[in-house]
Amino acid sequence: MKVVLPGGTGQVGTVLERALTAAGHDVVVLTRRPRRAGQVRWDGRTLGPWAEVIDGCDVVVNLAGRSVNCRYTQENLRAMMDSRVDSARVVGEAVAAAEQPPRLWLQMSTATVYAHRFDAPHDEATGVIGGSEPGVPGYWARSVAIARAWEREQERAATPHTRKVALRSAMVMSPDRGGVLDVLLRLARLGLGGPVAGGAQYVSWVHDHDFVRAVLFLAGRKDIEGPVNIAAPAPVPQRTLMRVLRTAWGVPVGLPATRWMAEAGAFVLRSDTELLLKSRRVIPGRLLDAGFAFDHPQWPEAAVDLVRRVRAARAVRGPRPAGAGWGVFRK
Repeated sequence: MKVVLPGGTGQVGTVLERALTAAGHDVVVLTRRPRRAGQVRWDGRTLGPWAEVIDGCDVVVNLAGRSVNCRYTQENLRAMMDSRVDSARVVGEAVAAAEQPPRLWLQMSTATVYAHRFDAPHDEATGVIGGSEPGVPGYWARSVAIARAWEREQERAATPHTRKVALRSAMVMSPDRGGVLDVLLRLARLGLGGPVAGGAQYVSWVHDHDFVRAVLFLAGRKDIEGPVNIAAPAPVPQRTLMRVLRTAWGVPVGLPATRWMAEAGAFVLRSDTELLLKSRRVIPGRLLDAGFAFDHPQWPEAAVDLVRRVRAARAVRGPRPAGAGWGVFRK
C-alpha cells in the first residue's frame, strides 16, 4: 500500500518509514526540508503540489507538530498549538480535495490528553480528559487544550470517504538516537536514572514494533474510528520504569531527584517538568477489545529487547558525539 507521512522525519516517523519500507510498502514523507528521494516539500500550513501524493494513496499518517521537548513559554505553546492544528487542517483539505481520497487518515495525538491520575487507568471509554484536575500546575491544561484542538481539527474535516482515527500515543520506545529511550538511557548511564519526585507517577509507553503493528492493524480494519490509545497494556510508575531500564543496561544505582531538582534539570535542558511529573496511566482499551495482541506488553521484557537493539546499533555505528541525545519528542 502507499502511505504518506506528513511530518515524518522525527523519531516516530523514522520508526514507521523504516518498518513500512522494509515490509514492501511505498512510503512518502512530507517535510519542510526534503533531503532525499521519497521526501516531498510542504510547509504544514497551505495546500500546494505536495497534495498530489495524497490523491490516490491508501493511508495518511499525520505526525506533524512542533516538538514538545522545550520550555513551555507562551511562544512555544503557541507554536505547538499552531503547528498541530494547521497541519491537521491542511491535511484534511488535501484529503477532501483528492479525486481518489485515502481510505484511512491516522492523526497523531497524545496520551497527555488524559488527566494526571494515579488511582485508575484511562481507556477511551472511561478515561478522564485532563485540564481541570486539582493539585497540578495550571499551565498543564495548555497541553490538554493543544491535544483536544489537534483531534478536533481532524474531526471537523469534511472527508466522508476517509475513515479517521486519532492516535492517542504513549511514549514510543525505540533504539533510535534522539528518541525517548535514548534520553532515559543516557540519564541511567550517568547514574541519574532514579525516581523523580518519588517516582509514583505512571509512565505509559509502547514498544516501537507494537506501535507499527498497531498502525497496520488499524489500517486493516474497517470498523474502528475516532480516538484509539496506542500504549502497552501495562503502564508502570516512573521509579519502576527506570529501575528496570537500569537493570537491563547493567547500571546498579540511580540517584533520586526531588521536584526542585527536576525543575532545575529541565531548565538546563530547556525542557519542561510536565514530561517527567505528569502521571500518564493509559491503557489500550479499544485495541484489546478489537483483538490486537501486543508482542511486548510488559516493560521488563520490552526493556531487555530495546537495550539489546541499542547495543547492537552502537556496535555498528560507533560511539555517539558528546552532548548528543537530548532532542526527544521530535515530530
